[in-house]
Parts: sequence; structure tokens; C-alpha cells
Amino acid sequence: MRKYAMNGITLMQYIFLIHGSQLGTGILSIPRTLAVKSGTDGWMSIVLAWLINCLAGWIMLLVLKKYPDHTLPDLFNHLFGKWLGRLLVIPFVAYFAFTALITMVNAMLYIKAWFLPKTPGYLIIFLFSIPSFLVVRHGLRVMARYSELVFYMLLWMPFIFLLKVGDTNWTHLLPLFKEGWEPVVRGLSETAYAFAGNEILFFIYPFLNKKQYAVHGMIIANTITMLIYTFVTIMCFVFFSPDGITTLNQPALNFLQNIEFRFLERFDMFFLAVYLFEVSTAWNAYAFCTAFSTSNIFNKQDHSSHALMYFLLVIGCVYIAKPTWNLSEKWTTFVSDVEVVVMYVFPLFLLIFATWLEKYRRWKSR
Repeated sequence: MRKYAMNGITLMQYIFLIHGSQLGTGILSIPRTLAVKSGTDGWMSIVLAWLINCLAGWIMLLVLKKYPDHTLPDLFNHLFGKWLGRLLVIPFVAYFAFTALITMVNAMLYIKAWFLPKTPGYLIIFLFSIPSFLVVRHGLRVMARYSELVFYMLLWMPFIFLLKVGDTNWTHLLPLFKEGWEPVVRGLSETAYAFAGNEILFFIYPFLNKKQYAVHGMIIANTITMLIYTFVTIMCFVFFSPDGITTLNQPALNFLQNIEFRFLERFDMFFLAVYLFEVSTAWNAYAFCTAFSTSNIFNKQDHSSHALMYFLLVIGCVYIAKPTWNLSEKWTTFVSDVEVVVMYVFPLFLLIFATWLEKYRRWKSR
């Protein structure tokens, strides 16, 4: 019997877990960062990042296919031994914990800026932590159901941007490749953080019921994320002038400020409030990876106490650090650099090492 069979997830839940971990607050600001780096050709950087992400995800799944019932901590214990494996997991625990923290901090800063400017940040994080703990503590299946529910609940949101399609100027996108491929490649550095999420494959793959469709599900999840990022970015590019968009910190929200209904004047604020459900699926995924890994290190089956401890530490960290937009940007830049290693370098190294180790063990057993 499979180790994680009792908490198995469906293919659709698998897709929405990956997609939910990728789509966070980055979509609100990525049009500006891409415009600064690559001009109006920046949307091509998203497509190129999608191709690279799918390739990296495929490499991850090649490793996991060799050990279908192993999560990342299990895999490290198998490849490197009990004690060294636990030691090597610690940097990844720090990475997952810090990524979840930054995602929650960014969401908190948006809430302070747009809704509750005088409310202490740690109180907002505390309110975030209560429902998140209740979801994470019950394991991956509940998280998967939550991610699926949020996806269907917010499926209408991208189409809101079409309400202003009559006020756009599509000539802003022309000509394509104004300065060649260099600006497009340069924009990849801005998409690393926005496209993060494939690394949770190391935790959710063993729970997938139909593993033969793991690659298909990963590609579908990444494609959904890519289409949403590309659509929102292009809509911002054609609505704002090429120079004007670089002066806006959150072009997506500035775009939505121009949408009004008779019954709702500030639609951008309503959009942001509802969009927090989507952002929560991202920090939930990383918080789960953190709690699951630490409970594995201490040989505990139940990770709920570790999840509680993690959210308490997040509240304490925000209370002490009192993060601002500048500090959040520094943290995000640091994590983006680490993500390049975790998402692209590490899977390739792990595949090479696992293949070599298998051959060595077969040779030694002769």
C-alpha cells in the first residue's frame, strides 16, 4: 500500500495546488517591473519563463518518478542517509518558510495601503493566520479542495479587464522585438518570483492518485498561470502609455480604478479584497511544506503543532521587523535569487545524482 494513499488527491486538485502556489501578489506589479526591464516586449518574457518552468518541472518529475512514494524529506533520507538527509532538508525548510512569510507580508502591505493604514501589520498577519492554520493543519487533501474552490470562485476575475478593452491602444505593443531578444531575456529575472511554485511538486507528487498524468497536470497548471500573467500584463501595456506604466507601482490595481459600476464605485478595492483568497493558496502551500518538513525531521506524523508554531513565528517576526515596502522588496529580491537555484539548478543536480547513485548501488550489489 502506498505511504500517502489515505490522503490522495485528484488530478484537478493537483493542478490547482500548483497553480495556486504560483499566482500571488506578483500579478499586481509585474506589468511595471517587466515594462522597466523589457519595455512593452515584457509579455514575451512571461511566455519564455513558462517554457523554462515547464522544462524544470519535467526534470523534477523525472526524479520523483524514480521514487513515487517519497516527498522531499523522504527522498533526502533515501539518497543521503538518515542524519545527512535531515541536515540537507533544513535549508529548504528555511526557503519555504521565508517564501510563505514574504507572500503574507506582501498581502499585509496591500491591505494596509488600501484598507487599513493605521492597523498594525502583526494584527493583519494574525487574522491571515487563523484560517490558514485551520486549512494547513488538516493536510494536503483539505488544502487541495480549498485551492480548487478558490479557483472556481475567482474564475471571473480576469475577464473584468475586458470591460476596458475599448479604451486600449494596441499599437503600444508594436513593433515586436524593438531591441531584439536581449530585453526579453533580461525580463526573465523579474518572472522568477512570479512563477515560483513548481517546487511544491516534491511534496504533492506522492499524494497524486494518477501519477501517469503528473507531467500533463504540471504543464496545464503552468499554462493557466502563464495565460493569466500574460493577459493582465498585455491589458496594462495597451491601456497605459509605455512610459506611464513605469511610474505606477501596481498597474493592475490602477487599471481597475478606471472600472466603475452604479452599485460599486471603487471596484479595485473590492477586487483586491476578493483576490486575497487566491494569494492565500500560495502562502498555504509553502506553510504546509515548512510544517510537513519539520515534522518529518522530528519523526512526527502530525504536523499541526508545527504549523501552529510556524504561524506564531510569522506573527512574531512581523511584530519585531515591522516590514515596509522597501524591506519587502529586498526580501523578495533575495528569495528570487534563491528560487533560481531551488527551481532550476537543484532538480538537475538531483536527477544526475539519483541516476548515478542507482547505477553505483546496482554495480555494488553484483
